[in-house]
Amino acid sequence: MTKNRHQLLGLSDKSVLEMYETMLLARKIDERMWLLNRAGKIPFVISCQGQEAAQVGAAFALDRSKDYVLPYYRDMGVVLAFGMTATDLMLSGFAKHEDPNSAGRQMPGHFGQKKNRIVTGSSPVTTQVPHAVGVALGGRMEGKDIVSFVTFGEGSSNQGDFHEGANFAAVHKLPVIFMCENNKYAISVPYEKQVACEKISDRAIGYGMPGVTVDGNCPLEVYEAVKEAADRGRRGEGPTLIEAISYRLTPHSSDDDDRSYREQDEVAEAKKKDPILSFATYLREVGVLTEELNHEINERIVQQVNEATDYAENAPYSEPEYALEHVYADDVRGK
Repeated sequence: MTKNRHQLLGLSDKSVLEMYETMLLARKIDERMWLLNRAGKIPFVISCQGQEAAQVGAAFALDRSKDYVLPYYRDMGVVLAFGMTATDLMLSGFAKHEDPNSAGRQMPGHFGQKKNRIVTGSSPVTTQVPHAVGVALGGRMEGKDIVSFVTFGEGSSNQGDFHEGANFAAVHKLPVIFMCENNKYAISVPYEKQVACEKISDRAIGYGMPGVTVDGNCPLEVYEAVKEAADRGRRGEGPTLIEAISYRLTPHSSDDDDRSYREQDEVAEAKKKDPILSFATYLREVGVLTEELNHEINERIVQQVNEATDYAENAPYSEPEYALEHVYADDVRGK
């Protein structure tokens, strides 16, 4: 990573430290959720580990006071950067009533929080892509200066929703950023068995938009690409397809055994390129991160995760009758 690259991108020392802390917080929440799952306390985990750099780098390149994000199920780094808290995410993991995503109705990873413009997603993959296009179209019709940012895995890029969303956004030159987080596996299917083209970004030309592939392990490289795409969208020049190459360091989910489809030597090799470790190394090299400061950040995160876990574990579940909320219409007779 180029010395002082963040300054060349217009990022302050404070901003890159915040990026690092957000990445690390996502990792520590995720690790705690795995422990809670194995202890039988939460039912399901779908992990962000290995993809935090792409997620946080992208989120910091957006205007977090007005842009909209439509994350896919691994995007803990995105939603933390956009305003969700460790407690919010733990409440979701424990399926408690205060869960801001769904009040405990939906599986973890189905992020949604209106106040922070995090648009809720569905379980079928890629449905968030045409929704993101609709958000951008709505923003244009209302005269709002917003960018719509949507993420998905490389397997999702094979779905019809991706084609329809990308085509519509390009035809109408909508300010949409399509970011594929290519972690090499669509559950158990490796990239080479999913896609014939060399890069997911190669598909952009078919829709008449720019396509770029970046190192998803480098938050600054992702930041640069997303910032350029956001600026382009705000100028009315249309959408961009970004492919961030990373690696999924965990099984697909807590219900998956990845030993059945990938060699563990491959996983061990990928861990040597852990984006959190490499970004910390960069921050040390440019004199931004000291050992003392790193210790303070880690201590602060441990406290956050512990407090979030305790709060969520002791929070109440929804009342049984709440299962009927938003399913049937309220009685509107006489209104």
